Amino acid sequence: MRTLKDQFTAEELEHLPSNGMRLELVKGKVYEMAPAGGRHGHAANRMAARLTVHADSTQLGHVFTAETGFILRRNPDTVRAPDVSFVSIDRLRLEDIPDGFVGLVPDLVVEVVSPGDTQREVREKVEDWLRAGVRLVWVIYPTTRTATAYRSLEDVIQLSEDDSLNGEEVVPGFSCRVGDLFN
Repeated sequence: MRTLKDQFTAEELEHLPSNGMRLELVKGKVYEMAPAGGRHGHAANRMAARLTVHADSTQLGHVFTAETGFILRRNPDTVRAPDVSFVSIDRLRLEDIPDGFVGLVPDLVVEVVSPGDTQREVREKVEDWLRAGVRLVWVIYPTTRTATAYRSLEDVIQLSEDDSLNGEEVVPGFSCRVGDLFN
């Protein structure tokens, strides 16, 4: 990740011209990230497809994919864009989905780790999501075909490819075998 100028707002980030790089805003600073690789995109798509089918069939809420910015905090602003996310219909109705960044935090966030991501960067994202109020964070590791589920920084579950990610009360009735994200 490479930083650009200091102290942007969420509104300024929304109006930056596209240069092909993914952008996030962390404590007012804009960071560029290279586009995701194939394995990353494949795993993220498989997760999004499964969540979308479940959310649509149960009418539980909305699934968002990469590049959807969520405002986590203001002054200085932080806007993160998870690979996949879910927001309950009780918190966001279809007609209230904005054209710009979403002004609330998701209920579930899925981050797919790319080979270039450092453990520190992944940990910082997880911490940002949880501090902002995300109820469940899943970190997917395509290289090792594993996942980690966070309900908090203390409530962490390591999952192998034979284990299942469970939506618990956050996405009731949802379950997905970790290995199915890579097949």
